[in-house]
Amino acid sequence: MLNALNRAQFAVSDIIRCAQGDVVGVFGLDPHECPYQTIASRAHWRLRDYGCKNRSHSLLIIAAPIKKPYIWDLAPSISTIRFCLHRGLSIKLLEWMPASPRAGNNGLHEYVLAISEALATIATAGQGAKPFLIGHSLGGTLAAIYGAFLPESIRGLVLLGAPLCFEPSANQFRDALVTLVPQEISDMDPFPGSLLSYASALASPRTFIWARLMDAAMSIADPLAMEIHARVERWALDEVPLPGKLMHQIIDWLYRENRFCRGALKIGEKVIGPDSLSVPTLAVVNTSDDVAPLNSLKPFANVMTTSIRTIEYPGELGVCLQHLGILVGRQARAHIWPEIISWLKSQN
Repeated sequence: MLNALNRAQFAVSDIIRCAQGDVVGVFGLDPHECPYQTIASRAHWRLRDYGCKNRSHSLLIIAAPIKKPYIWDLAPSISTIRFCLHRGLSIKLLEWMPASPRAGNNGLHEYVLAISEALATIATAGQGAKPFLIGHSLGGTLAAIYGAFLPESIRGLVLLGAPLCFEPSANQFRDALVTLVPQEISDMDPFPGSLLSYASALASPRTFIWARLMDAAMSIADPLAMEIHARVERWALDEVPLPGKLMHQIIDWLYRENRFCRGALKIGEKVIGPDSLSVPTLAVVNTSDDVAPLNSLKPFANVMTTSIRTIEYPGELGVCLQHLGILVGRQARAHIWPEIISWLKSQN
């Protein structure tokens, strides 16, 4: 079905949805991000530094390549970045620039090299201190791929709703997505963000439409829950085009062929898999999330040669999308994030 759609129409849809987001933002729903400095950049990425000189607990956030990274920092009261800063962590964030024909066409190898360069910048500024990597969703998948590629360069890994295993018939969202998205994705042209949003909604209407509407209806009596829901909806309108090469490799190499979990993912000249990921790892799984359920992690974790701790988070009301609950949910902040901080500080 998606093969018959005109990609240019979705590029226009990206513009329209971003404009809708700007209109929504007029009502006080634009993000209120924490101040930061850009300390390194290339054509397809920027490295943000949020301050705090505590070199013993440095955390590099690998943003997901879909949409903008301010989901980590929607507003002061629901900011994961501020939560971590207030607990003495030094925070950096690797932000991916929107794809364009002029910015080069980048795939998994180029994204891994970007993480490596960002880590080198951090190590130079921190006199060789190694940070932890943390990522949510596909940001966590990228972080895990890097951790398997160069584990000696990081202290540990935190995965939040990050799918690592894509076995057929184990995940309905995975099965529907690979059926909908054609194998002939162009490596040369940017892949519109709204096209991915459309495909995700078709793959799991319950997750991206019906549960979302139900969350809004059930949040009406709770002003803060309603505010969080509205801020997430505003963020969801900020579509970002992805490199065609990256999208092709994510869908074919990861979702369709499950190369990373099978130990057959080639990055540069190195083949990596679960047994390559040899750093202490903490994984948080939302048991109400259909996008990255427990079975998108467990088969991978079972093959790892190092210890992995798993925290199961039951999800909550007022987060718009359960897949984002760990980043914006009040219960997640009250009960799950203190465990994450404690685990980070215990890794000496």
